[in-house]
Amino acid sequence: MSGHVFRVSEVVGQLRSLGVEAGGVLLVHTSFRALRPIEGGPLGLIAALRTALGPDGTLVMPSWTDDDATPFDPATTAAAPDLGVTADLFWRQPGTVRSDHAFACAAIGPKAEAIVKTALPLPPHTPDSPVGRVRDHDGQVLLLGVGHDADTSLHVAELLARVPYGVPRHITARADDGGPVRIDYRENDHCCQRFALADGWLRTRGLQAEGPVGHGTARLARAQNVVRLAVDALRDEPLLFLHGAEEGCAECDEARASVNG
Repeated sequence: MSGHVFRVSEVVGQLRSLGVEAGGVLLVHTSFRALRPIEGGPLGLIAALRTALGPDGTLVMPSWTDDDATPFDPATTAAAPDLGVTADLFWRQPGTVRSDHAFACAAIGPKAEAIVKTALPLPPHTPDSPVGRVRDHDGQVLLLGVGHDADTSLHVAELLARVPYGVPRHITARADDGGPVRIDYRENDHCCQRFALADGWLRTRGLQAEGPVGHGTARLARAQNVVRLAVDALRDEPLLFLHGAEEGCAECDEARASVNG
């Protein structure tokens, strides 16, 4: 970790230089550890993102849970630890709107309700999920200190391309009488390491901006471009995002086995 503490104003300048659009919709996946130190910590990063977007922009972050056994409560359920400290702090901020279901996103800005207040999407990242709605609103995807392996827009692409794999998953929701109810579903889930292919697709077409934010590396692309290029590739090769059977990836092997399961 470098000794230089980035001021919020410096981070705002980096975001604007990268191409974050004032007044736009911005879905952010981040590892604060890769960016720090920033003045004000994760809340300083959130402040910088909001300033770069301006009052007419809408900031969106993932906010889902990893607890399959407990009904989701948007007012109390913590965001999954692998989403990072910034995402877990973001949904707790005044004025932030959060989805009412376990596959939640949180957002603040004029389009927050329209993006995050969806019905329960099954599987989690359907075209009408919060992540899918970022695409509908011509939003940008910003990856801060993480790669496309964290880019959930690519799961939207898998469903649009009708990939043949889907592994069994479940969540626990609230029934009409308030009690817990188990919901089983199949999810286009795997290790996601091969989502890194999106770097090449976007770079060769000049559709991805890259540069520093804080002490980390950022990637910025339009959600529509990410999804469109991935759908095109998956229609040619539906198992493209899965490691080969010889590569020893248990998660991809499970997904591959589901094709004929």
